[in-house]
Amino acid sequence: MYNNILVPIDVSHEDVAKWILGLAGRLVGPGGKITALHVIPEVPAYTEAYVPKDVRTLRDRDLQKLAETLVKDAGLSTAHVRLERGGAYVRILEVIDQLEPDLVIIGSHRPGFTDIFLGSTAARVVRHAPCSVLVDRHSVQEPSV
Repeated sequence: MYNNILVPIDVSHEDVAKWILGLAGRLVGPGGKITALHVIPEVPAYTEAYVPKDVRTLRDRDLQKLAETLVKDAGLSTAHVRLERGGAYVRILEVIDQLEPDLVIIGSHRPGFTDIFLGSTAARVVRHAPCSVLVDRHSVQEPSV
């Protein structure tokens, strides 16, 4: 059992997020803490000027509500939801440094050709995290052709 689990989620992949949040719920010890983290990609500065200021605020609020709903649907009544802005793996690693979790649970897709050159977010977290990282591929369904 773990006392402090960080679960980076992508709210646009609801099934995957619920699956790994549920997994965290099964692995956390009594009185343990789960933090669900969604990283919002930064909007390039050259387009930011054309987006009304209240749109960003409304989007953040909607993402927060969606993440909270995913946590609730996974049966985690006490999990904390955190939104960060920036590059996914960089922000995840920064939050790991801040929260010092015992375990990070992250979903991943099956590595493809582009991952050889760019690397996936999960692979980068695995390489650089100072704690245990559980990468779950079971929950990710590959599209059938």
